[in-house]
Amino acid sequence: MAMATSLPKFDVNAWFADIVGQFQGLNPREPGQWPLVPKLAAAFAVMVAVIGAGYAFWLSDVQAGLEAERNREPQLRQDFQAKLAQAVNLPELRKQKSQVEEYVTQLEKQLPGKAEIDSLLSDISSAGVGRGLQFELFRPGQELVKDYYAELPIALKVSGRYHDIGSFAADVSNLSRIVTLNNLVVVAPSNPSGSLSMEVTARTYRYLDAAEVAQQRKAAAKATGSKK
Repeated sequence: MAMATSLPKFDVNAWFADIVGQFQGLNPREPGQWPLVPKLAAAFAVMVAVIGAGYAFWLSDVQAGLEAERNREPQLRQDFQAKLAQAVNLPELRKQKSQVEEYVTQLEKQLPGKAEIDSLLSDISSAGVGRGLQFELFRPGQELVKDYYAELPIALKVSGRYHDIGSFAADVSNLSRIVTLNNLVVVAPSNPSGSLSMEVTARTYRYLDAAEVAQQRKAAAKATGSKK
């Protein structure tokens, strides 16, 4: 009959007491002389502290980024709603754009070209003569060039009857080209049989041709560059 092999018994209480004993009487100034268990425990605690601090630091950056994105949310919602409204109304906006372009084209047709200015001046003079007015002054001024058009002032002084002067102003406003009357002054006659006198600045506008537009853009770019 075989004899049973006796196994050594493990005393848990003694083992626990031994571990607790290793933590007693430790000198914090000499951790190198600590027993194995306190060394391992201290190393683990340091490792946990480092990981915790790193995680907290990383988490703070993430939290700041998250807060920034939350603050952007209302503005993004507004932008989305505005763009959504534009997308919904896109067909109507395209229709309005087409109407505006057509209107601009019609206005451009009312602006004389460079070669048509002389003809327009002749039309203004003919409108006055046709109403029986006397021109005391008809003097085109210095042309003022804008970005896409040029403005030409014309100093006028005519004399005649009240109704004829009114009809002349109406005829000028009904010309096929745009002409405006500015700074209008009507002077009564010095005697009952005399004629009224009207001084006015007529302004007409012409569109610039491609070469003039390019020249204006070049001059504007040069002026902007000189300011820098």
